[in-house]
Amino acid sequence: MLTEQEIASLAADLESFRVERKQSFTSAKSAIEEVICAFANDLPGMGETGVLLIGVHDKTGEPTGLEVTDQLLQQITGIRSDGAILPFPVMHVYKATLAGKDIVVVEVQPSHEPPVRLRGRVRIRVGPRRDTATRDEERILTERRRNWDGPFDQRPIRGSTLDELDLKLFEREFLPSAVAPEVLRENGRSIPEQLAALHLASPDAVPNVAGLLILGREPTTYLPGAYVQFLRVDGTELTDPIVDRKELSGPLPEVLRRMDEITSAHIHVATAVTGGPVERRSPDYPMAALQQLLRNAAIHRNYETSNAPLQWYWFSDRIEIHNPGGLFGRATPQTFGKPGGNDYRNPTVAAALYQLGFVQRFGMGVPLARKACKDNGNPEPEFILEPSTFGVIVKARA
Repeated sequence: MLTEQEIASLAADLESFRVERKQSFTSAKSAIEEVICAFANDLPGMGETGVLLIGVHDKTGEPTGLEVTDQLLQQITGIRSDGAILPFPVMHVYKATLAGKDIVVVEVQPSHEPPVRLRGRVRIRVGPRRDTATRDEERILTERRRNWDGPFDQRPIRGSTLDELDLKLFEREFLPSAVAPEVLRENGRSIPEQLAALHLASPDAVPNVAGLLILGREPTTYLPGAYVQFLRVDGTELTDPIVDRKELSGPLPEVLRRMDEITSAHIHVATAVTGGPVERRSPDYPMAALQQLLRNAAIHRNYETSNAPLQWYWFSDRIEIHNPGGLFGRATPQTFGKPGGNDYRNPTVAAALYQLGFVQRFGMGVPLARKACKDNGNPEPEFILEPSTFGVIVKARA
């Protein structure tokens, strides 16, 4: 956190490349997002924290008298995880004082995972202005990741090649969802360059874990537990007769679609005709809740140190979903499912599925599942939080 003296010095330094000033938040949100994205990319490679001062005149460095409320701070902090900027920027937001008046300070650290995109565009600072990165500038940012020991899903899988990825899926679905149309039209980048720029391969054209999970034809070749085991039994115990059994593997987007198909096929919908103008349809499980919980399990499971699959059991009175890997990072039993209590074991996988439309809002899977169960008349889901495993039980609607 900067001292009051340091803030005053930055506000007065109108020529500095590491500071920007905005008079307000509401009228300048888009520009503020661009600043955060550009600071995170740190094209000059200075390695210094970028500072955004909100509530300060750009031309004079004087405070505007902005009213800094908790709601305003929450709105600005929300930029970090609303999915517009990916990978998530590392930023610190706080209220400070400049010449006796309140302002907001946003400190943005240079990303370990450039290039960082804002709605599909790589924003950078070129001298005192912001711009969209060219092909060569994106290459510079991509190559900067080489020596970084990041999350497991960013690690290259030595021995694998790009031939093991479904590149038609990449071109048909991923590129249009992750890169802005005008950038694609001007795109002279090769497929290896595009994969590296979107964090699905290393700068040396070696698929990483996220690349194999999202696009790999057979991810289990290198990640033995990267599949889903579905079992439906006619009863309440695993020893009861098996009704249906499936193993789902392949690119994660296809696996998620097949999970939706299975869920839809197995949900039982009771129909009641009550003499009213319309019949009443009551599913025994809410599709929205199961979709959220299954996708969460696939995104957040541990792919690194366990060969166990995602296990999905459908009993006559309940559904159980179990995945290897307990709570991660700042997620704890006390913060689980609450605002600000989420964290990402596989941030690149989460970002890719967000870009493909499988995740609508980060950190909302559990709250949405709870609400869907309540609205449908199901008991609240029961979560099993163990150090090495995570599970959830959804009971059927009475």
